[in-house]
Amino acid sequence: MAQQDGDSDRINIAIDGPAGAGKSTVARMVAGQLGYVYIDTGAMYRAVTLSAQRLSITAEQDDNLAEMLESLQIRLAPGESGQSIFVNDEDVTALIRSRDVTRQVSYFAASGIVRQVLSTMQREFAIRKGVVMDGRDIGTHVLPDAEVKVFLTASVEERALRRYKELSDDNIISLKQLEAEIAERDQLDEQRDISPLIRALDAIELDSSGMTILEVVETIVKLSRTKLAEAK
Repeated sequence: MAQQDGDSDRINIAIDGPAGAGKSTVARMVAGQLGYVYIDTGAMYRAVTLSAQRLSITAEQDDNLAEMLESLQIRLAPGESGQSIFVNDEDVTALIRSRDVTRQVSYFAASGIVRQVLSTMQREFAIRKGVVMDGRDIGTHVLPDAEVKVFLTASVEERALRRYKELSDDNIISLKQLEAEIAERDQLDEQRDISPLIRALDAIELDSSGMTILEVVETIVKLSRTKLAEAK
């Protein structure tokens, strides 16, 4: 009974949207303000992508992927500069952010076997409530019963500019090339057969093109607190 009382004071928050919309940063900050747990589902797909690349497994090799996933242990943990992700006890937090992983992750995210395994993991994280989860299909597929759903977006140009500013000087890539890669990833995410990137019917769309991160966070926190008050 005590567990049920605790759960009634917490909700689950789903934040979906395209690449580069700022979902991870926003979700982490929302979780921090509410005292919730942040689950970076994108990092989980990147971890699978990195693991597959190391074994020279392609996104189309279902049997090989299934075998790899059976022995793959993914763990999320609070880190000094955000969330750290471990694969079989190896800290791969920095490795999964490489451009090679970034360019391939949408292909692995379109794999039915990968989505099945990771979606199950993600739902287990959210059973006790008090979770902020971001991704492409959280509100539509992973947590369709989430009490607050937000579809966070921004123009391709704005998202490419944000990524460009994040890159270090030794990365040789033009802003136009980044725009092309993000547009291509949008297309892959939107057109895949399994759990495509779409806005849930009951999700609130937030275009962050003209908003600061703090403004976006404040909006979602306010929505969440309103939903909590309504539930009491």
